[in-house]
Amino acid sequence: MTAATDLRLYGHADLPDIRQTLLHVHADAYADRIHEEFVQRFPWFVDHWGGRAGFACVIAYEGGEPVGFTYGSPAEPGREWWREYLDPAPADASTFAVSELMVRPKWRKRGLGERLHTALFDGRGEAMAVLTVDTKRPRLQAMYEGWG
Repeated sequence: MTAATDLRLYGHADLPDIRQTLLHVHADAYADRIHEEFVQRFPWFVDHWGGRAGFACVIAYEGGEPVGFTYGSPAEPGREWWREYLDPAPADASTFAVSELMVRPKWRKRGLGERLHTALFDGRGEAMAVLTVDTKRPRLQAMYEGWG
């Protein structure tokens, strides 16, 4: 990673301006799996999460080129799917749900994912954050666990 990597924070109102950037980064990140149904549904996920008032997104740029992003939004109160995994459940259930973290292949393994992840939570007011990780990808799960 070079010092030229710039992280920029965006919100719900910015979605029309950043939507195509997210789709562009996603297309490169999943070029080898572009024909999978889940991968093809990504524009729907962008619109779903970006349509939430609390949507937050951090995009990394290097030399003006988008190279990665992460986004999510506050979880809906009362829909804390994670409660069954915590005993006792915390008194403050405010939760930020991370939906995506993506880095284009050329920029992977340089610590950019962790920088994006950290920047997404900077200044957030929720007590917790959650994300879902495919348990068939233990290295990915370990990476997130290592970030706390």
